[in-house]
Amino acid sequence: MPRTDNDTWDLATSVGVTATMVAAARAIATNADNPPIEDRFAEPLVRAVGVEFFTRWVSGDLSAADVDHEDSTWKLEHMPDAMAARTRFFDSFFHDATDAGIRQAVILASGLDARAYRLAWPADLTLFEIDQPEVIEFKAATLAGLGVTPRADLRTVAIDLRNDWPKALREAGFDASRPTAWIAEGLFGYLPPEAQDRLLDNVTALSAGGSRLACEAVPETPDRDRERAREMMRVAAAKWREHGLDLEFADLGFEGERNDVEAYLQGLGWRTTGTPMSQLLTEIGLAAIPQTNDSVSVADTIYYTSILGG
Repeated sequence: MPRTDNDTWDLATSVGVTATMVAAARAIATNADNPPIEDRFAEPLVRAVGVEFFTRWVSGDLSAADVDHEDSTWKLEHMPDAMAARTRFFDSFFHDATDAGIRQAVILASGLDARAYRLAWPADLTLFEIDQPEVIEFKAATLAGLGVTPRADLRTVAIDLRNDWPKALREAGFDASRPTAWIAEGLFGYLPPEAQDRLLDNVTALSAGGSRLACEAVPETPDRDRERAREMMRVAAAKWREHGLDLEFADLGFEGERNDVEAYLQGLGWRTTGTPMSQLLTEIGLAAIPQTNDSVSVADTIYYTSILGG
């Protein structure tokens, strides 16, 4: 079912399923013989959500080779490496930001992100996580049940990003006069184009000079066929549906022309550097993910690091 402006979901339905899929990929990467990342909370969170397709995948009872369509550019088998590279990118971003003296951080649409619990944060750092109330409550309760506590001063902000989240963030103690490290991981594709711009406008308005932002986006490429990309996603989803995952991934995003993220941020005063997924994979010794000239895959994603002002 296509997205609407006021739709709702949890971690087992609609766009919420993508957070569970990403956590499952992190769990598999963590459990590899030579793990590129360490996220011991990913697997218990996936199991707690209870989507059988993903619990079977993290258990090894479901093989990506059996569920992926050979002609699709969207393959489950690519997810663990891709999400490991993505996780390392955002982890490193926070490490570099705190090394530079930043002591306030915000995770936008935090989903099943467990960085508050697994990264070594400075003792005087305040970390804000923003997501829908049901997601915040579920994650907090599940991790508390594991007997773990955040390793930072964690302030959860239970609000949909389509609502007045800047006001809610301030009410949670956010100080716009202090430099902030922001991340928007796996978010832009699930926002309408105008909402993507509005989010970046709000982040900028809340950011003091020297603030940092890490985000990701698939750049607009004229020679790519959008309908073919959607068809490849439908082909992949049809194959996954045969094994129990009843979700049409092609309907989770929003259509429309988008502003280029790098150019838009530069227009707002951010100095931005982009790194392609292929480089992130190479840097940690993982194999390349195939790319094509006429469609879009996870391999086309660009990861951006930005600094405001200066």
